[in-house]
Amino acid sequence: MTTDTTPLARPLTFRSGLTIQNRFAKSATSEKLANRRHGPDERLARLYERWGGGGSGLLLTGNVQIDPTAREGRGNVVVEDDRDLPALREWAARARAGGAKLIMQVSHAGRQTPRAINPRPVAPSAVQLAGVGGLAGKPRELADHEIEILIERFARTAAVARAAGFDGVQLHGAHGYLINQFLSPYTNRRTDRWGGSLDNRMRFALRVARATRAATSAEFSISIKLNSADFQRGGFTEEESMIVAEALDAEGMDFIEVSGGSYESSVMFNGVKRDSTRAREAYFLDYVERVRDRIGAPLMLTGGFRTAAGMAEAVAGGAVAIVGMARPLIVEPDLPARILDGRATEAAAHAIGSRNKLVNDLIQGTWYGRQLRIMGDGHEPRPAMGQWWPLVAEGLRAYGFNPLASLIPRRATAVAELPAMVTE
Repeated sequence: MTTDTTPLARPLTFRSGLTIQNRFAKSATSEKLANRRHGPDERLARLYERWGGGGSGLLLTGNVQIDPTAREGRGNVVVEDDRDLPALREWAARARAGGAKLIMQVSHAGRQTPRAINPRPVAPSAVQLAGVGGLAGKPRELADHEIEILIERFARTAAVARAAGFDGVQLHGAHGYLINQFLSPYTNRRTDRWGGSLDNRMRFALRVARATRAATSAEFSISIKLNSADFQRGGFTEEESMIVAEALDAEGMDFIEVSGGSYESSVMFNGVKRDSTRAREAYFLDYVERVRDRIGAPLMLTGGFRTAAGMAEAVAGGAVAIVGMARPLIVEPDLPARILDGRATEAAAHAIGSRNKLVNDLIQGTWYGRQLRIMGDGHEPRPAMGQWWPLVAEGLRAYGFNPLASLIPRRATAVAELPAMVTE
């Protein structure tokens, strides 16, 4: 049976005036391909040029950080000022050469900063990250004036992205990073204007959005990645998420990407265990269908999409405007083009992983991370690669030891990192 992919081939124009050529998006991945000075190098330009020629209408970068002391991992690009403007322009030009639009995901890891990078990261409240073998730094609570500085740092990074030729920025408000930490009552236990009520907890996200717009222009795309929920006791709920989505929509977001979870509840890797989710592929489709009528901005849904039929059905139904994929495009960078011209009907399956949550996250992160590095070096992905060799090889390359060993000796955590967030 032939799948009608017409809904996926339609262009989409956002409020800013930016138009994408189809409904496929390469969602954010943690590439970790920065140079030693945290700037983008040739490997990132080469990787995004490959994706840009693969048929996706939209490319979102992974985790460009606003502060070198708040990275989610070694190898993150950091944009604080215009010192890397030539390399950023090269990255943008190469990615956009095939017709795709490029959006920089702007982030701050907060309490999810590894101890190897910063043993005392900042966060809304001093709530230690649990369940990762002590790999995260012990956070300290931000002072009010420090929060104001961080808002301006988000805006400054966006201004540099605009100067470099990126089509927009996406604020990372999901997966347990700093904006999400402010939103969640589990991680935000403040009693001042930044915490307590939902109005106070969403203040940081709204202020970042406004400052970013003021530092760029009306024609520059601004979007956000938002958790549908944190999926942990005492965390950010679906109803709260919908209220925040409405408030962000009123700030003029071009689109809102829906995801969920954090390092403590990594549903972004394997989804929400609901019958409707299993039947319709996408992890957070139930939430999207509920929030759709409450906001005007298009919704991008990432997580679980694997078949052309499932993608086309989601877009044709009207709730989803953009289909986000990350892991499938790491091993099949031209999957969107092959779906649109009928050469492919689904993404290839790759049976890797473990029943142990932390080991599974390590395997997933290093296996897909190795594929990113291979493409960055100018080679084709290697989907037949075993799951254990990348884990050992990446550990030896980056840390000088197998990262699994960090689960045992305490002092090993001084050089170990959290599992890479190569999601969806």
